[in-house]
Amino acid sequence: MIGLLCFILAVLASPFKSKTRLEAENAALRHQLIVLRRKVKGRAHLTNNDRWFFILMYRWFPSILEVLVIIRPETLVHWHRAGFRRYWRWKSRSQGGRPQIETDLRALIRRMSVENPLWGAPRIHGELLKLGFEVAQSSVAKYMVKRRGPPSQEWRTFLRNHAPDIAAMDLLVILTIGFDLLYAFVIVRLDRRELVWINVTTNPTAEWIARQITEAFPWDDAPQYLIRDRDRIYGAVVTRRLRAMGIRRILRSYACYYNDVRTHRSLDKDAPVSRPVQRTGIISSHPILGGLHHHYVRV
Repeated sequence: MIGLLCFILAVLASPFKSKTRLEAENAALRHQLIVLRRKVKGRAHLTNNDRWFFILMYRWFPSILEVLVIIRPETLVHWHRAGFRRYWRWKSRSQGGRPQIETDLRALIRRMSVENPLWGAPRIHGELLKLGFEVAQSSVAKYMVKRRGPPSQEWRTFLRNHAPDIAAMDLLVILTIGFDLLYAFVIVRLDRRELVWINVTTNPTAEWIARQITEAFPWDDAPQYLIRDRDRIYGAVVTRRLRAMGIRRILRSYACYYNDVRTHRSLDKDAPVSRPVQRTGIISSHPILGGLHHHYVRV
């Protein structure tokens, strides 16, 4: 009685089903008949091709669960999930080649590329070699933070980074109404175009220039760069005064960085003064040269 009632309900609902859905259900019913015809003794025997057919039909038309007779619907759902797991296990299998590097090393590569925007893959690769990491340069390039824009520092970038520490000085010639010559000495800071110092003399000398520089800048507020022309008046006295005020200390810092820290491709990723390879310890870094570069060591 219950079967007859289900049949009547199916007949009444059939006009509302799509043609494709009906064809899928009919195909599932026909295949079940084929399986039953192969039955010899006991329950029906399903081959892998039969299971694959029902799994695909269920994936495309879940409504076939309503017409399954020889297998339970939960069995078909179990087959589908197992096949899905096997597919993704096959999809994510190892393809061979170079193994992936560790997560900590990938994080260190990204950290170096963020902290040193002027560094490319060769520079980061050289630092990693000195820290005891055996990794290919191509892998370094793969895990670097991608940026848009030119890889090297432009003149505008240099000015933005160093403008607060740059000043310019010049000696101007002024012709008076009596046709006498006056020499005006001017110092300007580049970051705010601030006129730091101006003075006038009729007899400029190197000693006078040196004294003007000392008066223009307190000893603890001297710029790191001072731009000038090739006038012979900026003699040894002026040079000694600039060195005494520490204006050229940034150049000495860069020389130390270039010789002792910076790795060079032509030296097989080593510094001019050879750096030892450090393989143990926690990696630490500190900014140098105004934060444009970082020095990485193990402590």
